[in-house]
Amino acid sequence: MVTGKRNRLGPWLLTIVVVLFMVMPVNLAYAQQQTPTSHGKPSDALQKGFEKAAKEFGVPLELLMSVAYNETRWDGHNGEPSTSGGYGVMHLTQVTKVPAISAKGERITRTVTDDPKMHTLDTAAKLIGISSDTVKTDPAQNIRGGAALLAKYARETADSLSPHAADWYGAVVKYSGSDVASVAKDFADQVYKTIKKGAERTTPNGQHVVLKAKNVTANKETAKDIPLRNAKKAGVDCPNGLECEYIPAAYKQFSSSSYNYGNYDLANRPKDGLDINYIIIHDIEGSYQDGVNTFLGQSYVSAHYVIRSTDGHTAEMVRPRDVAWQAGNWYFNSHSIGIEHGGVAVDGASWYSEQMYHASAKLVKYLAKRFDIPMDSAHILGHENVPGLSPSNQSRMHWDPAAYWDWAHFYDVLGSPIHPQHGKNKGHIVTIKPNFHTNKPVLTYGGKELDPQSANFVYLRTAPDFDAPLLSDQALHSDGAPGTTNITDWGDKAMTGQSFYKADSKGKWTAIYFAGQKAWFYNPHGKNAVPSKGLIIQPKDGKDSIPVYGSAYPEAAAYEGTGVPAVNVTPLQYTIPAGQRYAATGPIQPDYYYAKIYNAPETNKVVEGNEEYYQISFNHRAAFVKKSDVEVVRDKKK
Repeated sequence: MVTGKRNRLGPWLLTIVVVLFMVMPVNLAYAQQQTPTSHGKPSDALQKGFEKAAKEFGVPLELLMSVAYNETRWDGHNGEPSTSGGYGVMHLTQVTKVPAISAKGERITRTVTDDPKMHTLDTAAKLIGISSDTVKTDPAQNIRGGAALLAKYARETADSLSPHAADWYGAVVKYSGSDVASVAKDFADQVYKTIKKGAERTTPNGQHVVLKAKNVTANKETAKDIPLRNAKKAGVDCPNGLECEYIPAAYKQFSSSSYNYGNYDLANRPKDGLDINYIIIHDIEGSYQDGVNTFLGQSYVSAHYVIRSTDGHTAEMVRPRDVAWQAGNWYFNSHSIGIEHGGVAVDGASWYSEQMYHASAKLVKYLAKRFDIPMDSAHILGHENVPGLSPSNQSRMHWDPAAYWDWAHFYDVLGSPIHPQHGKNKGHIVTIKPNFHTNKPVLTYGGKELDPQSANFVYLRTAPDFDAPLLSDQALHSDGAPGTTNITDWGDKAMTGQSFYKADSKGKWTAIYFAGQKAWFYNPHGKNAVPSKGLIIQPKDGKDSIPVYGSAYPEAAAYEGTGVPAVNVTPLQYTIPAGQRYAATGPIQPDYYYAKIYNAPETNKVVEGNEEYYQISFNHRAAFVKKSDVEVVRDKKK
């Protein structure tokens, strides 16, 4: 999930709506209609809903089901909005006011431009004579609304409701919600590919749905009169062998104010002094189509690349030299490239396909070589590993791609596998690496236990005992309550690839320093971690504790004479006590990128400071400490 510079709403809503969607309680009315039978067997209610709606509105069943599958994988997310403001299995949109978080952690609201494709839910509700609220939360009515909308589009493109799915190509193009030819037609092509291949799935709410394969060849003539625009023809910044196209994200002024613009900032990295040090891995919390449409619209959000889950097809949307509004932390935005992946975090393997892993790894290898980025967990980060810029923002940062992203496999495909390391500080540092395929910890979401899936983390506890409380993080549990099994609770989870200082061991348990605490994880015979090596830092002698930061911004004196207002460097809510040690990289020269005015790159400035930092693997997220506060730990001679 991406986070905008001033605002972070994705696919038209990729900000707080996503956060709300992830933390709100389950809509009970919706859940009751979607639950399995009393005997625990999957329900066919959703299947019957498709069959009834197809017959009622004259839509070929296979087409209706395939559209829904490509929009949501038949998952209505308990009646809550997707990241693009879409509701239900048919992903009917309703977006007006957009809540957001600025790069500084400020809560703001944007009024989104009136656009019919952002209000398909209201149109569908009128077509079937049902309230919009009911269409949001009732799966059967949501499917009826989607079917009525497709029928409306079919009449507009083919003048009739053909019994043949082939003649509905134009209707599907319109349903895509995009006016860019390559994007809209690509969505329609994927719908017809799914019809030919077929699909079957049991959703998280226990609905078993089957789309039987059918050999249908689309009649593309039905889309010839739809007004679509062509994306700019230009070269792509992609490696050879990756199916990649350039679809430029919107870069425009949204009002009379030159400060109100989107969806990214112009730069000239790294020639302008902004080194590209990180690659950020996101999931969209929706489809490839959602991501592309979001970045084309007035969303105040973008990413450099979007990768489709089904086949690894990639869209470059922001040039690597420019700064995408994607990480929710302006320091990381300035120094990173963001890659969005089609997917929904709680579904995991339903979206994270092998084609996606390979396409993403090919792109990451290309970018890492081009910009000299180390292929390790300190530089190839999940969005969940990016810290906030302030204590309040730390708690609102995102948690994608989450527990079901196979980091060990991803590093294998990158050609940078996680192996035991020997040499400097060997044995003092451990790198987390549970067996992804057999590691299936209990996880919950929305008050319900998720079906077991392979996961990429180990739980952390306050003592070497399964009965000990899970670790509490101040950003998530300000009252000191224990951590939880909620998939969104990153405070008690150490992730594959992360390296920490080994603080202790007892029986089958290993302790690490984590978030200023001593945290224990189950590690019999070392099966959940491997010995590693690297730089280690600790607070300097004489300091009882030291602060931790979410950026490597310059000191106030660095801004003098630049014309750029000094940016406050606010410590996060944590400290590192004397005696604790952390794996580190650096030192890092501090800087800040000032970019505030639309299409005026001559006013953009890079402010460089002198007070250096180290980046540390602090908790589930990266963090920074000032070089002046720490000392490097040297190996003791034996």
